[in-house]
Amino acid sequence: MNELAEFIRRDRAWHPPADTPGYKSTTLRAPRRALVSLPQSIGELSGPVFGHDALGPLDNDLIRNYATDGEAIGERILVHGKVLDENARPVSGALIEIWQANAGGKYRHVNDQYRAALDPNFGGCGRTITDADGNYAFRTIRPGPYPFPNGDCAWRPAHIHFSIVGATFVQRLVTQMYFEGDPLIPLCPIVNTIRDSKAIAGLVARLDMDAMQPFDLLAYRFDIVLRGRDATYFESGGH
Repeated sequence: MNELAEFIRRDRAWHPPADTPGYKSTTLRAPRRALVSLPQSIGELSGPVFGHDALGPLDNDLIRNYATDGEAIGERILVHGKVLDENARPVSGALIEIWQANAGGKYRHVNDQYRAALDPNFGGCGRTITDADGNYAFRTIRPGPYPFPNGDCAWRPAHIHFSIVGATFVQRLVTQMYFEGDPLIPLCPIVNTIRDSKAIAGLVARLDMDAMQPFDLLAYRFDIVLRGRDATYFESGGH
């Protein structure tokens, strides 16, 4: 029998206040009344989950999974890492979805009005399942930064959005991954809603030359910790 591990409660102070004036839109999104905790129903705990057989062979290859004429344009990278629980044990069978802008900072989304061009061979979405040791990997293009209105014009650092789905659809965590050395990270109003420097550091992928693929891909490592003292910062409260 496995030895029982300590249960580490989530640190609510890890998250910024819902209303963080430096990031203007939080003032409109922030709740005006105290939050209410609702128990999960049996339907939420036993609802349908993602089937592994629905994955395609190129689902985790954003360089090729949307392409019709060649491959996506931009700096080719490998993003990889592990999903771990609060006691550093690997989490297998977790669905990871990512979405991102292209190399020019443009999303393939009808509401993206940034003047950068779309890449006809880049869709910007991928998914994979963690293996028995909690590992995941994506081939993709390093996304470009882009501007957004925040009183005036602010700029988002290069980043990739992550969604991690557990045993049921209600067990879903969302976060963003940044890149080591990006000078826009400390200037971003969204990043600056996070007041703990350790939490910000946990969102930064490190260059991993041991995993680079010669004459093909640079590699970045981004481990995701689901809970506990070393938990990855996950988005909540509209951030």
